[in-house]
Amino acid sequence: MLGMTVAHRLAQAGHRVTVVEAAPGLGGLASAWTLDAPNGPVVWDRHYHVTLLSDANNRALLRELGLEDDMRWVETRTGYFSNGTLRSASNSVEFLRLPGLRLVDKLRIGATIVYASRVRRWEPLSRVDVATWLRRWSGRRAFERFWEPQLRAKLGDGYEEVAASFIWATIQRLYAARRSGLKKEMFGYVSGGYARVIDAFSATLVSEGVDIRVGCAVDAIERVGEGVEVRMSGGTSEVFDDVVVTVAAPLAAKLCRGLTDDEYARLRAARYAGIVCVSLLSRAPLSGYYLTYLAEQMPFTGVIEMTAFVDPAQIGGWSLVYLPKYVAPDDPLFEKTDDEILETFVPALFRVYPHLTRDDIVSARVSRVRNVFAVPTVGFADRLPPMRTSQPGVYLVNSANISNGTLNVDETVALGERAARDLLGTATDAPVAHRA
Repeated sequence: MLGMTVAHRLAQAGHRVTVVEAAPGLGGLASAWTLDAPNGPVVWDRHYHVTLLSDANNRALLRELGLEDDMRWVETRTGYFSNGTLRSASNSVEFLRLPGLRLVDKLRIGATIVYASRVRRWEPLSRVDVATWLRRWSGRRAFERFWEPQLRAKLGDGYEEVAASFIWATIQRLYAARRSGLKKEMFGYVSGGYARVIDAFSATLVSEGVDIRVGCAVDAIERVGEGVEVRMSGGTSEVFDDVVVTVAAPLAAKLCRGLTDDEYARLRAARYAGIVCVSLLSRAPLSGYYLTYLAEQMPFTGVIEMTAFVDPAQIGGWSLVYLPKYVAPDDPLFEKTDDEILETFVPALFRVYPHLTRDDIVSARVSRVRNVFAVPTVGFADRLPPMRTSQPGVYLVNSANISNGTLNVDETVALGERAARDLLGTATDAPVAHRA
């Protein structure tokens, strides 16, 4: 979505644009895939995505693509699994009834969330670690019993190096949705999922004259004479006036030639988190909670019951469940086979939902992506890789440039819009509309 957004704006400005994609299709993390089911294949998003009412950038793009009127908005519910019991935590009253925390702990957690939602200057939070900040506002006991399990699930043991702006950005996005008018957690999706969005976006790019090349990996990018040479893995090469590299920062460091030592150091210092995500089709629904937080040690980060939000008719009548596990790019989990991962994940799922059986699982696939999002470690805002490099015509744009948000489609589109304006020389001091 980042590269497609940049290409879209550059083509609209009259430039001849070529999109080079190593995967067999466009979309990246927002791409769709197929799950085989007894009544026929099911095509849906490879990873879980939602649109919030406050996602101004993504909704504006969907409007351009003629898809916003097809958005379906649903009020969602949240679950919380602790001490072997699944409970609803969908509102303030239910949160206050959750066991395991004293009332004063819950009140301090709530006060922390409200305070973070009202903070506007995020830069100071980028220079303090998230554990210190949360302990200060929520207290030690609330941190250890509530915040720490969530941080470990999302960021692993390295969460202590992460800046407090990470939790601030998460809270800001969810609160922005509530400030949008309905005061409820309303999530939206396009009928047909991101397969339909990517198809419509691709068709728009083609209509604008964009040359799209998929299944075309790049080995090197280097300034040569008056242009920038892109060397493909098949041995071919082509020279362009300018090249915008939208892969993850560590990969950009491997592809780009001739950068300065400081540029390479900044790119290599960007710490990324990867994901191993299981998609399951089940005969039986789980609980009706779109998202279930896990306060117990599990092999996956959380449970996303997509069909508690998406109409099961969109999924062939089945229940679609995602079991994500966020890990470091070199985690051994990436080397395990699908069967090995499923033999660990599925029994743990049955612990949370004991009414499920193996006969209920009709299809499963495992997605692996080593570089998903740049982890905002303490002081990251002072070490961001620049978009404009020392090599004329070579530009770097990736999730490490999302300085005051979390990785999602709306922030990605916002980054693409900002990068395109910068490349076209039309950048202003006005902020990108990524908050409602």
